[in-house]
Amino acid sequence: MNLWLMKSEPSEFGIDDLKRVRTEPWDGVRNYQARNMMRDEMKKGDRAFLYHSNCDEPGIYGIMRISREAYPDHTAFDPNDKHYDKKSDPDNPRWFMVDVTYVRKFKRPVLLKTMREHSESELEGLALLRRGNRLSIMPVTDGQWDFILGMID
Repeated sequence: MNLWLMKSEPSEFGIDDLKRVRTEPWDGVRNYQARNMMRDEMKKGDRAFLYHSNCDEPGIYGIMRISREAYPDHTAFDPNDKHYDKKSDPDNPRWFMVDVTYVRKFKRPVLLKTMREHSESELEGLALLRRGNRLSIMPVTDGQWDFILGMID
């Protein structure tokens, strides 16, 4: 099983939204590296941290699991959708999405500033903490996952 961190702006879609709807397509990813991870590496049953970005307190707010493996992102074909890509072809899709299902909301988030305190020890190598990292999806090691979970318990 793979472990992931997936970023979303809570004003667009956050942990409370996922808790309300239970399962949701993770659509709109328009970065080739993130797309490749979803398409080629994410498997049903994988777990992911839901990270809130671009907000007052960026951090990990909960856990979700991958409940459907990659399939074409239909928003790329809809000219009325903000994620429309006129170069994407339904017969040869460029963009993919997975479905995610709510698992758990943390009582208190694991904030980015707190994780940074461990960037040279337990969380060394966590892609989120690399300078200039803009990826919306990134792998997490077993050790990093366990350490982050330990920060909330």
